[in-house]
This record gives sequence, C-alpha cells and structure tokens, in this order.
Amino acid sequence: MSEATPAAPTETPRHRIRAAHTATTVTVYQAYAPHLGVPAARDGRFPAAWKRERMTWIKPSFLWMMYRCGWAAKADQETVLAVEISREGFDRALAQACLSHYVPGVHADREAWKASLAGSPARVQWDPERDLHLNALPHRSLQLGLSGPASRAYADEWTVSIRDVTPLAREIHGLVRAGDLDSARALLPAETPYPAGPLPHLGA
Repeated sequence: MSEATPAAPTETPRHRIRAAHTATTVTVYQAYAPHLGVPAARDGRFPAAWKRERMTWIKPSFLWMMYRCGWAAKADQETVLAVEISREGFDRALAQACLSHYVPGVHADREAWKASLAGSPARVQWDPERDLHLNALPHRSLQLGLSGPASRAYADEWTVSIRDVTPLAREIHGLVRAGDLDSARALLPAETPYPAGPLPHLGA
C-alpha cells in the first residue's frame, strides 16, 4: 500500500486580518507618549487630552506595532496600549472603510475611489506583517484609520478595556536581542484569523 501524499502547506493569504479576539471583542494596539498612554491604561478610557477630532490608526498586529514604535523606544511612542474594543464597532468601521490608495479592480476608477474616500469615516492600509526581527513578511497586516464620528466612537463607545503592554514589549524585545526566539515567540499575543468575511471593497 502506498503512503498518502502529505498535504501541501497552506499559504497565508496576502490580505487577511489576524487579531486577538473573543466572541464580542477584538484587541488593537496603539503607542503614545506617557502623558496620554499612562492615564488611558490607568482609567481604562482615553483622557480628555486625547484628540477625538483627529484621525487615529489602530493595528491588530502586535509585531507591526513593535515595528512602528521601535519596541516602545521611539519618541512619543514609549507607552504601548492594548485596546480591547467591541467587535460590533470594529466590524462597522470595516464595512464603512475605504482603501487609503487607489487600487484598480477594487475601485471603478480614481474618481470613484476619491468619492468613496471623501465620504468614509475609516480607511485601510495593508502593510507588510513583521517577524520577531521586524523584517517584512510576504503577507500583509491591517491598519485601520478612524476619523470624525468613527474616532469619537472608538474612544468613547467601543472601548472595553485598555492595558499598558509596554513591559511585555520590552520583555519580548530583550529575549529577541538575547537570541531566545522561542521564548520571545511564546510571549506574543495569540493572533488568529479574524472572521470578518470577504472584504472586496478593501481588496480582501
């Protein structure tokens, strides 16, 4: 009897949301200067000084956040927050979002993309996911930008909890620098495919 041919490894889709999530919430990451990040984590909500009228970018990928903030070493990004928000709010933002740049095949033409972008309270960028050394991987990680009503809802309605994960970031970074990648990997938040369904308007 011949042996069964082993199944080919499943290739990671180029565009797919991966996140730590529960039945009702999804965790995203942001990094702030301590004067904003510390009170946000302490009180479990964003302080009044957090500018709700500005666009804010949330990231479900912990390692992409580490790439962006340099393991919490970049100026004004020394406090890394894990923000647990409602899936209802996250899903609504995805449904209303527009890609931050024109993509043929997703948009009918540039004018259609511009009109969609102008009327959307959320926008999406797909940036290369990162490994423990913060090198780019072939698949992409979601960044979700929120403005206007979506930004205000994120801060004041969707947020369930806010945790300061700066010590975790520094611990993982220390293990990476020591060459102990297995221990570093074991500490990473468990991010699994998020059941958002097809998102053709976002190229996914």
